[in-house]
Amino acid sequence: MRIAMIGGGYVGLVSAACFAEFGLEVAVVENSPTRLAALREGRIPIYEPGLDRLVESNMQAGRLSFGDDIASAVKGAEAVFIAVGTPPRNGDGAADMQYVHAAARQIAHALTGYAVIVTKSTVPAGTSRRIAELVREARPDAEFDVASNPEFLREGNAIGDFMRPDRVIVGLDRTAPDGGARSEEVMRRVYRPLSLIEAPILFTTLETAELTKYASNSFLAVKISFINEMANLCEKLGADVHDLAKGMGLDGRIGRKFLHPGPGYGGSCFPKDTLALSRIGQEADSPCRLVETTVQVNDARKIGMAGRIIAACGGSVHGKTVAVLGLTFKPETDDMREAPSIPILHRLAEAGAVIHACDPVGNEAAKPVLPPSVRYFPDAIEAARDVDALVVLTEWTMFRSIAPKTLAGAMKGKVIVDLRNIFDPVAMRAAGLEYQSLGRP
Repeated sequence: MRIAMIGGGYVGLVSAACFAEFGLEVAVVENSPTRLAALREGRIPIYEPGLDRLVESNMQAGRLSFGDDIASAVKGAEAVFIAVGTPPRNGDGAADMQYVHAAARQIAHALTGYAVIVTKSTVPAGTSRRIAELVREARPDAEFDVASNPEFLREGNAIGDFMRPDRVIVGLDRTAPDGGARSEEVMRRVYRPLSLIEAPILFTTLETAELTKYASNSFLAVKISFINEMANLCEKLGADVHDLAKGMGLDGRIGRKFLHPGPGYGGSCFPKDTLALSRIGQEADSPCRLVETTVQVNDARKIGMAGRIIAACGGSVHGKTVAVLGLTFKPETDDMREAPSIPILHRLAEAGAVIHACDPVGNEAAKPVLPPSVRYFPDAIEAARDVDALVVLTEWTMFRSIAPKTLAGAMKGKVIVDLRNIFDPVAMRAAGLEYQSLGRP
């Protein structure tokens, strides 16, 4: 079975490599000359554990190819996936659909036979039907169906999420003359390997599938903001947020995941999708007030963390050196999009701090978005040497293994502000460190 993937970014590349691993023949279309050249040479322009090996093995097997010609990629493909960016539109936070619409028009001119045009990008409800309109306008003779197949890939664990998913959501046009039967048959063959391992595959209407991605990410963002507010409350009342989260998570209706306090959510999905869902609700005259408030709470959280660091340093960081461990929005990725480190480090630099930063894979990606005065170190202890204070912003595993005595010996000052709660408070204080964490007495 042959498919095409329009877009070789994070979602498109991971999806294409995994589909190729399923045994499908996958042609990826990428219009960035720099990215395309890298992919053709087997160089992966993003950091995702295991992706380089997966791409290399499937390129060698002849199942995965990269190019910039949509016509050759779409020719003979039974399914054409759109996996282009939908960034927030300037001004109102709504998803910018220009790249999706452009891809739809290009696909229309490239179609040579029946194909299912599948939206993989995160898009507002109604997008698949708009794609169908654009294709019909460009090619009234084209034979096609549309489908929505949102991705649920976690950066750092994307391959595992694709190969062993919690669920696969496929939205079909149930108003089509055949009720979507033909497109469903194609999509079932695309995902047949997952059917064999009994992964849940849910077929819905187009609008339901499109909305499910926004609803899922927004709900998780609400959980994060909720536990962050509970951490604040725990500090006021002398409670322990970790025990609180455990007590909540043992309730099967709530679950344990995403109940970890931190400096606020970031990344490519949660900030963008919560803004987009807020806008979708406003335009539909059905406002999502809880999501709107979550966006406000999260933005305030990031700024508040900078104030917490300054307060821990005696009310001023002017002329003081602060080490920051972790820059990316989460571990196992080099993604700096909407990372809490961005507003926090800019605030510290504005307040006069000298900043030493260390991230296992994110140093280079961080440089364009962080203050130019930041100094970068490949090693955490070197970053911490002779600093007045140290801040943990991303919970990389390697940081967890640092011995408190080692930190105490490297630092000039003794202030530790752990915004991910990766260290044991008792051990840190036993080493003579002035340790602060989130939501713990």
